[in-house]
Amino acid sequence: MKYFNVDLNGLTAKLPIIPLPSGVNIAFFNLHGDVELTEHCGKELAKLLGDCDVLLTAESKGLQLTHVIARELGHKYYAVARKSKKLYMQDGLEVEIESSITTGNPQKLYISKHDADLMRGKKVGIIDDVVSTGHSLVGLEELVRLSGGTVCKKAFVLAEGAAAERKDICYLGVIPLL
Repeated sequence: MKYFNVDLNGLTAKLPIIPLPSGVNIAFFNLHGDVELTEHCGKELAKLLGDCDVLLTAESKGLQLTHVIARELGHKYYAVARKSKKLYMQDGLEVEIESSITTGNPQKLYISKHDADLMRGKKVGIIDDVVSTGHSLVGLEELVRLSGGTVCKKAFVLAEGAAAERKDICYLGVIPLL
């Protein structure tokens, strides 16, 4: 197997290169189960997000990352966009997003009324592991808007491909589309 090494502000991650059904290869980044990587990335991103009142992430890889950032910033809660509508979300909000590079299909994102209320009138930091096409990001931005919040920052561990050229995001490292 081939790997791509990326420096994340002092911690090197060794990412396996895997093919997607579309024929594109990606350097696969996975925070699940990696305590050292998640803690390091969360603490580094927290340094960039001090002016945010509340954080929003999408399940699932952004969850533990956002937990670390919220802890570092002293936030008691953070908002979570789910990919399926749960029973407690009947009075929440939903948006449809174009397919991401890894899902390949259009999706919906849902937030509960509690999370929408959490963002109302607040400066919101959007957090996720990787930004590539930006389709998921557009959905998260729309949830902030519908909630009555204002997007303050958009922070990622990695920017993939052309996303690294964006001026409206911050990130720790860059990975190519292969």
